[in-house]
Amino acid sequence: MLRFNDIADRMLDYNPQVDLERLQSAYVFTAKVHDGQERLSGEPYLIHPLEVAGILLDLNVDEDTIIAGLLHDTLEDTLTTREEIERLFGPRVAFLVEGLTKIARIEFRSAREQQAENFRKMLIAMSEDIRILMIKLADRLHNMRTIVHMKESSRRRVAQETMDIYVPLAHRLGVYWMKQELEDLSFRTLEPDVSEELEAQLLISRDEREAYIEDVTGIISVKLRDLDLQCEVQGRVKDIASIHAKMKSQDLELEQIYDAIGFRIIADSGIGACYAVLGQIHSVWAPVSGRFKDYIALPKPNGYRSLHTTVIGEYGERMEIQIRTIEMHRDAELGIAAHWKYKEGSVDASEDDSKFDWLRQLVEWQKEISDPHEFLDAVKVDLFPDQVFVFTPTGEVINLSTGATPIDFAYAIHSEVGSHCAGAKVNGRLVPLRHRLKDGDTVEIVTSPSQTPKKDWLDFTASSKARNHIRHSIRQVEKSRAIDLGRDILSRELKRNDLTLAKVREDGSLARYADDKFGGIAIDDVFAAISYGKIAAGVLVRKLLGGDDEFEAGASTAVTVVPKRLRRLFQREERRSSSGVRVSGTPDVLVRFAGCCEPLPGDDIIGFVTRGRGVTVHTRGCVKVFTLDPDRRIPVEWDVETSVRRAVSIRVLSRDEPGILAKITNTISAAGINIGSAKASANETPGKAAEQIFEVWVQDVSVLAGVMREIRKVKGVRSVERIRG
Repeated sequence: MLRFNDIADRMLDYNPQVDLERLQSAYVFTAKVHDGQERLSGEPYLIHPLEVAGILLDLNVDEDTIIAGLLHDTLEDTLTTREEIERLFGPRVAFLVEGLTKIARIEFRSAREQQAENFRKMLIAMSEDIRILMIKLADRLHNMRTIVHMKESSRRRVAQETMDIYVPLAHRLGVYWMKQELEDLSFRTLEPDVSEELEAQLLISRDEREAYIEDVTGIISVKLRDLDLQCEVQGRVKDIASIHAKMKSQDLELEQIYDAIGFRIIADSGIGACYAVLGQIHSVWAPVSGRFKDYIALPKPNGYRSLHTTVIGEYGERMEIQIRTIEMHRDAELGIAAHWKYKEGSVDASEDDSKFDWLRQLVEWQKEISDPHEFLDAVKVDLFPDQVFVFTPTGEVINLSTGATPIDFAYAIHSEVGSHCAGAKVNGRLVPLRHRLKDGDTVEIVTSPSQTPKKDWLDFTASSKARNHIRHSIRQVEKSRAIDLGRDILSRELKRNDLTLAKVREDGSLARYADDKFGGIAIDDVFAAISYGKIAAGVLVRKLLGGDDEFEAGASTAVTVVPKRLRRLFQREERRSSSGVRVSGTPDVLVRFAGCCEPLPGDDIIGFVTRGRGVTVHTRGCVKVFTLDPDRRIPVEWDVETSVRRAVSIRVLSRDEPGILAKITNTISAAGINIGSAKASANETPGKAAEQIFEVWVQDVSVLAGVMREIRKVKGVRSVERIRG
């Protein structure tokens, strides 16, 4: 456990002007207000703010940030007020602590919405002062270090959120040691069996690895003496999460990963020394084609600079080598903290345009996207991926995410260029719009006024900016069609009753009904709701004629209306849902499950009204959800009183050895789960994985998760995943 003297000594090491009396006051204050509180581990709560402050000290942050780290939970968990913090420690500390305080309890329909709205608030706060994010990351890192004391369901939720949001944020700030630790802790929580097996395998070969690192660092040091440069050579084993990711993506065994150990050369001279070292390395060992990255000439958006190369090493294996100066290494360790600009004791994210473009972009997204699920999807898709650097015809560098296509490039130039993109030239040659761009490509976009975004563009775009604009355009077209169809349906129904649409619009009866019944939605929205089957045209006409209102009582908006006609059509005598899903609380509405995401009980779901086909149920995270018109959404939930088994497919990758298929099928059967079908295929390439695909019948996602965990425990199994679509 850290003590105040430890914090004071470490702070004095890099900031001799620190006000120790003010720092001590913060320590005493947080100890007083948290007195008697305990963490889940049973330890005094005070340990947490002290450890958060200790993590921040590793980043060499300023005095206000350390104090805010000590006080970060006081507004949320104690009776402390903002005014009290401001009076004792100043307005900037009060602002930081308030920015870190969790959001007041808001009624959300799901934990995913809560997560999305929390992240929105954090974005806005950290755009005003980036130190809020630094403290938030330190807070999350200590919580991950002590995650073992949480319940399993909470552990998995927190670990997944960390992997989705906080790992990329730490990466974007350039604090790589924090990013790697967060990623490693999250992976160990989400994949405990896999991580334990990898850890055991690495432990067996530890002595060999240490000897290998010693040999190679010695060889590199000798080779560099000819340059008359002072260089430090480091070797390290990559973290388990990245090793497993490579094993999975390339279908390899651990012993087949030759670059699990990385080497770093830190030169004490300038940039020229880095290129001199690179030349010497390449003169000794042959470089691997396509594996050289010059992040000195073209730094990453987070400011990271280094040379990366992979060579065929002394023993015929691939070696990854990073080359950088001492200053570059310091930047990589401290990230954005190494370049903070201080002005009257504050740090303003707006002071450095280039380093905070990504943050301003995220803030703009949160303004444009109203749906929290879509916003979180956008963030997870485009939150700081690896970059490719391409050029405009005039030589301007454009940073795009890996996997970007000309469509992404066009939207990066301007939304209008993207919307009217009809073709593209890459390096002077015409290419398909789904062509993947590479580093150094020169891209020219061909536009046409008649071109509009296509739905299939979503299949090959990589950036959220492009995807959001495409979705918006598609929705506008779909809604326009729905309005026209709904207007036509209502016109025909009115004609049967000797009325015209022009008359009910002119006398204001249609507008009054929309206002009285649905809170003043636009008449066009009424037409769209008729088209989607959410409002019955016949019932609406009878109401306009002064008849009974047959709409669902208590419905406040068109989005939640379920006509009695629709319910009667599919209602049966028994009140339980035959599909296992209730629509707006009503059982036995015609329900279809989307084939693209294949929801299971326990998944977070949402329904979409489909004219003539009832309600289609998707998972909240399904990519197709965001291409559908939000006006067609309708609340759906699993019927907890109904147990309906559903078929789901899982893919198992394993070693190709006798008896493995029998072990897997026995594991599934032992869990009481019926196997609908099984398909197994061996791989003729030595060392490659065999693949088995099983269709199993399960009640809910918890049962599926349980059997997948058991399958992972089978010796020889490499991975298990659920197949959707």
